[in-house]
Amino acid sequence: MPSNPHLSQDPLWYGPSDASLVVYAVHGRGQSPDFMKDVADRVDLPDLAWVLPAAHNKSWYPQSFLAPIEDNQPELDVALETVRSHLAVLLGRDGPPVGVLGFSQGACLLSEYLLRERPPLAGAVLHTGGYLGPAPRAWPVNPDLSGLAVELLTSQDDAWVPLHRVEATALAFRSLGATVELTTYDDPEHHLNDDSIRMIRRYLRQRTSSSRSN
Repeated sequence: MPSNPHLSQDPLWYGPSDASLVVYAVHGRGQSPDFMKDVADRVDLPDLAWVLPAAHNKSWYPQSFLAPIEDNQPELDVALETVRSHLAVLLGRDGPPVGVLGFSQGACLLSEYLLRERPPLAGAVLHTGGYLGPAPRAWPVNPDLSGLAVELLTSQDDAWVPLHRVEATALAFRSLGATVELTTYDDPEHHLNDDSIRMIRRYLRQRTSSSRSN
């Protein structure tokens, strides 16, 4: 087994080769790239390409995202390395802008990654997730994330992701200069409902329009 088992297979490319925007979409615990492929189908923007990584054994780290950081090591660092490696390839191409989208554990992993490493992305959608650790954390302000629009969506009463952590994640992104829109739902089911798909479609269409005007 390689030292990073998530890198044993390339992410699935789903969409046209000449896409106007690439979305790196990270699934949650117990899911696979097929879950995010279904999300892509529901969003239904044909000029987008989706890049879909697969977590080894369908999990990016073993414990709750609210557990102490050390309880999710070394798996968390391996998962962060995976995101770093994949995004370095996508951002290093002479291609379209790159955005990210994560759901549940995938949104938690991306929240943690974006707040730590701050790559130059065209956008970020984080659905039912927040940064890791048992308590609110302060984040260094440089480099900042000014110019990045972050879309956060979540249930008001999710069984695994408490609203207070999503709100703290929104504050963390704002403290770094990002523009944040947080939408909450009176919908306790752990899923992407039709309205959130509509919001994601609107958000990604705006990113596509922006890339065309640049």
